[in-house]
Amino acid sequence: NDIPEYMSAKLPEIGGCFLQAESEVAAINMVYGASGTGARVMTSSSSPGISLKMEGISYCVGAELPCVIVNIMRGGPGLGSIQASQGDYFQATRGGGHGDYRLITLAPASVQEAIDLMQDAFDLADLYRTPVMVLADGIIGQMMEPVEFKPAATQRELPPKDWAATGWSPACGRPRAIVNSLYIETEALDAMNQRLQTRYRQIEEQEVRVEEYNLPGAEFVICAYGTVARICKSAIAICAKEGLKVGLVRPITLWPFPVAAVQNA
Repeated sequence: NDIPEYMSAKLPEIGGCFLQAESEVAAINMVYGASGTGARVMTSSSSPGISLKMEGISYCVGAELPCVIVNIMRGGPGLGSIQASQGDYFQATRGGGHGDYRLITLAPASVQEAIDLMQDAFDLADLYRTPVMVLADGIIGQMMEPVEFKPAATQRELPPKDWAATGWSPACGRPRAIVNSLYIETEALDAMNQRLQTRYRQIEEQEVRVEEYNLPGAEFVICAYGTVARICKSAIAICAKEGLKVGLVRPITLWPFPVAAVQNA
C-alpha cells in the first residue's frame, strides 16, 4: 500500500529506517523495541491489521512508550471489504486492547490535514509518553490532493527521553533504564494506572481539537468527522439554498472528544 511504498523510498534519504515486518504482530512489537530506545517510530495498517496490533499497543501503553499508529479504515467486521469505512471509531476511542487506557485519536478530513496532524501526533506522543492513533477512512487513504509540506504551526517543548534504553554501564552516572509493561505487585500496577489516569485527565484538558462550521443561527447541527464531515459541508450548502440553517461540529480529536463544543451546540 501507499504508506510503506513511500516510506521505503523516503526514510533512507533522511537518515531514517524503513523495516518491513513479516506480520502486523511483529510490526507493533518492533515499534515497542524501537520506541524503547527513544526513536520516533510509527506503523500503519488497515482495520483487521490494527486489531492484530492491539495487544502490542496495550504493551506500549503499559511501558509508557510514545509511538504513532495510522489506521486507514476499511469495512468490517471480519475481513469485510476494502471499501472506505469509519467503523473503527469505538476501537480507537475506547483504547482497543485490554486494560484501562486511552489513545489520543486524531481524525483528518483532508490529505493536507493528515500531513499536519502527523506532525502533531509525534509531538503529542513524546509529550505524554503514549501511543497516538491517526484514524482516517479509506477515501483519504486513496484520494489525491495538492498539499504543502510546511513546518509545524507551533513548536512544542518536549521532555528529554531519559527513560530510554540507550546503553548502560556502571560508569555512565544514571540509573539503568527498564522498559516494562508487566507489574507483578498489585500496588505497583495500581500506581501505574493512577499515573496514566492523571495523564489522561491532563490530555482531556489540554488537547481537544474541534472545528465549528456555520453554527451561528443554525437550527440543526450535524456532528461528523473525517471525509464524512466534508460531505456534510456540501449538504449544508444544499440545505442553505432550501432555507434550512444547518451547522457542523467536526471532532478533530476523537479522543479527547470535544464534549463542550457538542454541548454548546
